Amino acid sequence: MVAYLQKLLGSTGLAPHGYCLLWDPVLIWTHVLADAVIGLSYFSIPVALAVFLTRRPDMRFRWIAWLFVAFILACGATHFMAIWTLWNPDYGAQALLKLATAIISVATAVALWPLLPRTLALPSPAQLEAANAALQLRIDERDTALAALAAQTEERMRAEAMLRQAQKMDAVGQLTAGIAHDFNNLLTVVIGNIDRARRLSGQDSITLPALENAMTGAQSAARLTDQLLAFARQQPLLPALSDLNAITDRILTLFNSMIDPSITVDVALAPDLWPVQIDTGQAENAVLNLLVNARDAMRHGGQLRVLTRNQPDPDGDRVVLQVTDTGQGMDEATRERIFEPFFTTKTLGRGSGLGLSQVYGFVTQSKGSVTIDSAPGEGATISVYLPRAMEGR
Repeated sequence: MVAYLQKLLGSTGLAPHGYCLLWDPVLIWTHVLADAVIGLSYFSIPVALAVFLTRRPDMRFRWIAWLFVAFILACGATHFMAIWTLWNPDYGAQALLKLATAIISVATAVALWPLLPRTLALPSPAQLEAANAALQLRIDERDTALAALAAQTEERMRAEAMLRQAQKMDAVGQLTAGIAHDFNNLLTVVIGNIDRARRLSGQDSITLPALENAMTGAQSAARLTDQLLAFARQQPLLPALSDLNAITDRILTLFNSMIDPSITVDVALAPDLWPVQIDTGQAENAVLNLLVNARDAMRHGGQLRVLTRNQPDPDGDRVVLQVTDTGQGMDEATRERIFEPFFTTKTLGRGSGLGLSQVYGFVTQSKGSVTIDSAPGEGATISVYLPRAMEGR
């Protein structure tokens, strides 16, 4: 083997390749230029491949790519060796370089053909785009389903909260109704006896004023009882076709003398408001209670806004009355109890806590609903929804 390599690498008796070209400058330098350009091009390709493979460690079949790097480098080296042998007869070294190139090329070819089916099985760019589009569609569908589920969950929780609130209000209403009925029966006896005593006293200047004061107190108690019955939805109503704008306007006229100059009132009544079927007297009380509640929430002045509007609804058209104040607002705990009888945030002696209870009872008994939108420091808006009267369609 040593003798073989010595003979192979020996150059004794050999002439350089330029001798075969008769040292023709045109031929020699054409060969040099062509081999140099080819060699440099060959070298640039594996360098680019090496940079790509280094920066993309996730590339599949990396080993075959490195075989291509070695193969192309060997091919480039043969061209530079061809330039060398133009002046140096080292044909043995050239042969060894070609042999190494042959081995690398055979190894690359042998490895490439079995790998071909696996590379062809890789998804094409179009297939990847289609897969990405399908995946994005599934993600969008999932997001839509999650959003719908979240909305359904929120709606269910809201419905459950409303049901619990309604059940609580019904329980409080039943208790209130029982107390109010018993108290009303007692008041009937008291008022009847006071009235009888007034008639028997004649013009007795001593007892008559006391009896008049007693009657006034008893009648005030009777009005409170009526408010309790209204909350419990057991107050007899006399519904009639009514114009909510006219009712609101009448109460606003009376209310103007009850407010501080620091409170401005903004009124926006819909000119084409639908009629409603309600008890006018109870409606007037409800509007007044809403206005008084808004006024009392603005101890240091503010703006009170009253508006009416029509609200079309596939489940039944409704007429809306909204009263908004810019007062201190209320937190969630207060909002949950605001319609309970005797619940009040006012100081002792400034209210009975029955005003909004009357509103709730009247609206509910009139087959309507009432909502409140408020937050601490942001005022409050109480909205009353009453069904549009059938006669007005």
